[in-house]
Amino acid sequence: MIPQEKTAAVTRALQEAFGVTAYEDIRPMTEGNSTTLKFRIVVNGAAYLLRIILRTDDPTRHFANARAAAEVEVAPCVRYASVEDKIVITDFVEGVPFPAAEAVTGIPAVLRRLHTLPPFADVPNRINTSCMYLLNGGEGVDAFMAKFRALNIVPEGECDAVFARFREVAAAYLRRDSDWVSSHNDLKPENLLFDGERAWLVDWEAAFRNDRYQDLAVIATWFVTNDEEEQAYLREYFGRPADEHERSRYFLMRQVFHLFHAMAYFTVTAARGPIELHSELPSFVDFMRRNWTGEVSLQENAMRVMYAQLHWREFVRNMRLPRFDEALRAVRA
Repeated sequence: MIPQEKTAAVTRALQEAFGVTAYEDIRPMTEGNSTTLKFRIVVNGAAYLLRIILRTDDPTRHFANARAAAEVEVAPCVRYASVEDKIVITDFVEGVPFPAAEAVTGIPAVLRRLHTLPPFADVPNRINTSCMYLLNGGEGVDAFMAKFRALNIVPEGECDAVFARFREVAAAYLRRDSDWVSSHNDLKPENLLFDGERAWLVDWEAAFRNDRYQDLAVIATWFVTNDEEEQAYLREYFGRPADEHERSRYFLMRQVFHLFHAMAYFTVTAARGPIELHSELPSFVDFMRRNWTGEVSLQENAMRVMYAQLHWREFVRNMRLPRFDEALRAVRA
């Protein structure tokens, strides 16, 4: 089960972390990406998560961020980490379904602790996989948008209108140093664990210093569905009612996320073959809620296309709302 070339490294990890040379039980975890092997192991009667990273990149920053997050109980406790062997062992969190109604206040409480950590290291914009990539601009962003346009997935006129509205956001949404905080940057249902009482964040490969609204706006897309929930969500994060400027930055970042994920999922799926658009779509809220509960998976191309269509449609709908222009005026001020 453990790759032969990693057996010695795992034995060394068990010895250093627990003073033993073997686990009592092991079970592969199939969730996640193919570049990391995950196993639930039992040592001295307790369960832990063993991660073996197969990628060639240096995990130093990844491990340091995971340790820092664990110290403020945002991430599971790190029992062992070896940069050389690319192995990390953390406490195992037995996840249970996370009710969306509880996430509205449970998630911002975790993000508040995360965002008060000493600054994570920055990363070059070229490897910024968050939706802030679009706002940071540059030749890479221009090429990304041109590549999407060349796919001819949406009518040219609509694409022109969407890109024009996005340029308004990019011009208005200037960086504020006070909002530049230690961020997770890859928040989605599979990177959240709920133990029945509180949430834990996992998979810290993409963590770096970023705009606080990136984390806040992205994960809320799955469970914050109306003004009342938005107010409760932001109130829990800030410890007080959010002001107009804060609500506007949050709203605009959600629109950037819609556009970024629409283009990203369309582009990635198109690289695998012809795209077949869905003629009928569910509501955005219904789809995201079913994705939150695991009823809908984004592993299949058809669901990826639907996900992209829904995000695109949501941006188009929202860019026509009075709130869009109100938010632009508020952040310009």
